[in-house]
Amino acid sequence: MGLNKKSVDDINAKGRRVLVRCDFNVPLKNGEITDDTRIVAALPTINKLLNDGAKVILCSHLGKVKEGPNEKESLAPVAKRLSEKLGKPVNFVADYSVTGEAATAAVAAMKEGDVVLLQNTRFRMEEETKPAKAGEGFAKELADLCDDYVCDAFGSSHRAHASVSVVTKFVREKGGSCTVGYLMQKEIDFLGNAVENPVRPFVAILGGAKVADKLNVINNLLEKCDTLIIGGGMAFTFLKAKGYEIGKSLVDEEKIDYCKEMMEKADKLGKKLLLPVDTVVAAGFPDPIDNPNIEVAIVPSNAIPADKEGLDIGTETRKLYADAVKSAKTVVWNGPMGVFENPVLAEGTKSVAQALAETDATTIIGGGDSAAACNQLGFADKMSHISTGGGASLEFLEGKVLPGVDAADDKE
Repeated sequence: MGLNKKSVDDINAKGRRVLVRCDFNVPLKNGEITDDTRIVAALPTINKLLNDGAKVILCSHLGKVKEGPNEKESLAPVAKRLSEKLGKPVNFVADYSVTGEAATAAVAAMKEGDVVLLQNTRFRMEEETKPAKAGEGFAKELADLCDDYVCDAFGSSHRAHASVSVVTKFVREKGGSCTVGYLMQKEIDFLGNAVENPVRPFVAILGGAKVADKLNVINNLLEKCDTLIIGGGMAFTFLKAKGYEIGKSLVDEEKIDYCKEMMEKADKLGKKLLLPVDTVVAAGFPDPIDNPNIEVAIVPSNAIPADKEGLDIGTETRKLYADAVKSAKTVVWNGPMGVFENPVLAEGTKSVAQALAETDATTIIGGGDSAAACNQLGFADKMSHISTGGGASLEFLEGKVLPGVDAADDKE
């Protein structure tokens, strides 16, 4: 995967109209933003361009927009918060057509240092391009508004959408540059280099519920890492593949042979594949999920009672996994070790987070639930990097080419 991309530091943006694809897909409640992490993450790139004298045009999607354009998924609250964070007015173009006359007029009136925010890109059906050509008209309209393009939306970079990758074709045709922003650059530096060029020993930790979600990640990381640690619900399919009884634990029957293949592959490659040696069990999944009054016991992983369900890694496994992390120089973690939303069943995930927090290794959290767990358990500031993209991180770890990364200009 070509990871040596031009960034905003490689262009002279003074007086130029620069379209920046951001990830402003923020959570909203009653029209108010409940977490502005993604807005804050975009500020360094925006401020860099403003300081350089660019005319900055911002675009992003918000939500899934299944019902067509609507005020609940408008970017109006983002414009308001962004204006507060930048300390200057953000001209929000509320027009549902995104790139219509209102947008053209707003951009034409821009002076150096001005900021325009376009409406939710998913208000245009052509944004989600399947096939890619369907979105070329919308992508060209976006390109017509600008001179240069910057992608800073890693969370969307695994999608070949009009505003993420297709737009670059038309920006290039008019002689403009297509670069990555600081947020994208950080993801490439950490996630990309961890997989392509890790400092060893390289330990990968995979958790979460289903083996199916991580098939290609397991396969790819086994070839790249020195030790692969498996936890979470997906561990029980591996345990069953070893011939163990797993009681009522989550299992993916169709993936048992795949798990056997992966264990054989690890042996063949001389890689360590660590599985839980003991398991926290209960009579069933907690209902509600955060119910603290759940009765649990710890049993060996090869002796889970028929009427019990495994819901977290046990104390011996926590020590085993922490020891593996201690000797590492690079650690990538994606997926919790158990039902971390429950205080009684969060200890496994917490112990892994703590081990990562205490190591000198480069520690990379691959988005999604692992990022949520780090934030919730108070370890976020101890990690080298927490990815902003769940799906994009997974695809990066699979070794896939991400359209949003691929579309940026390569450094010469």
